Amino acid sequence: MKKQFLNACLSSLCAGVICSCAPQNTEIPLVYDCENNVELGDAAAFSSLEELPEIATLPDPLLWADGSGRVERFSDWERRRAEIKRALYHYVIGQKPTTSIDSVEAELVGDTLLRVTVRQNAEELIISAKVKLPACEEKCPVVIGIGFGSGSLPPDLFDSRNIAQIGFPFFQVMSHTQTRGNEPINRLYPELTAMGAYSAWPWGVSRLIDGLTKLGAASPFNLSRIAITGCSFAGKMALFSAALDERIALCIAQEPGGGGLNSWRVSETLGHVETLGRTNYAWFLESLRQFADSNVSRLPIDHHEVAALVAPRALLVLGNPDFEWLAEESNYVSCCATRKVYEHFGIGDRMGYSIVGGHGHCRLPDEQRPEVEAFIDRFMLGKEVKTDSIMRADMFAEVDVERWIEF
Repeated sequence: MKKQFLNACLSSLCAGVICSCAPQNTEIPLVYDCENNVELGDAAAFSSLEELPEIATLPDPLLWADGSGRVERFSDWERRRAEIKRALYHYVIGQKPTTSIDSVEAELVGDTLLRVTVRQNAEELIISAKVKLPACEEKCPVVIGIGFGSGSLPPDLFDSRNIAQIGFPFFQVMSHTQTRGNEPINRLYPELTAMGAYSAWPWGVSRLIDGLTKLGAASPFNLSRIAITGCSFAGKMALFSAALDERIALCIAQEPGGGGLNSWRVSETLGHVETLGRTNYAWFLESLRQFADSNVSRLPIDHHEVAALVAPRALLVLGNPDFEWLAEESNYVSCCATRKVYEHFGIGDRMGYSIVGGHGHCRLPDEQRPEVEAFIDRFMLGKEVKTDSIMRADMFAEVDVERWIEF
């Protein structure tokens, strides 16, 4: 039944922002066919720093913004996601531009290049993404890798499974350290100069997915089997992209560090790590600075809620405790908090984490490979693979998680 429902929902790709197939109470889809299922609606009235209460522990992702109670049914989760996204845009990354798919054109050049053209306000932006297309009996699942087709994961993970690879050239949208107002995306949206890169880059990923859609029936890509991956700053990019586009079925966020999964609150209590006051503000709103240091507890949301936005779709988080700057204890606490959201809806097996040392930054060790393969096999190939027990962080067994997670 679940497979039949999913196939029915994916059989008619909608061109607007809102998905035409709402989840049934008895079914929790693995992926959706639209960028967003629920409109964000009018901007809420947000409090200033001085008006915000201090929240010492991690905010409850399931608590309604007005404090009226918690989300109990999965059918209400999309509305709560919209609340989290509004706060994320206002306080953290700035508004992700809304783009009609009608303003997007795409062509596949041979089997090596996907060219996507976006037109807005009499301007155009072209994203030229390299493609590695295997010979598939049916349409190929596809992984979008940040920079390279497989991100920082070994390409053979996907080559051996006949999974297409598309490298997202993020610099064609916004540079690694942006000059506000002077980036390619600013030609299309000159009024959004305040946006951070983690709003702009996910916009670019969404336009790539639009492009895959616009290829039509002749497309060699399976649009119900799209994954995204990246490492370090690109791991953050993968996470934000999956959080903000519900057409992504699987996110593998490799060693994302501060500003990715990590809780700013937890990181503030650790050593020389990437805290909110030490991060790169080109990636975020400049106004995020106001929450640095002792003000971090006034930030209304934290990054376990960014990760929770991926639910009910699949999320695998990889960590590396050998690099202090990555603040993996903070990553671990946030992963535990995110997992609680998945478990609340009875889909804990769709979220996993693995924090393993003894290897270089952005280098997948042999120990983690089976865990990555399990998520790929299940959520990209539809195989019957167990993923419910991938919760690995032995070095943090004594961490008092309940200190941070009261919900």
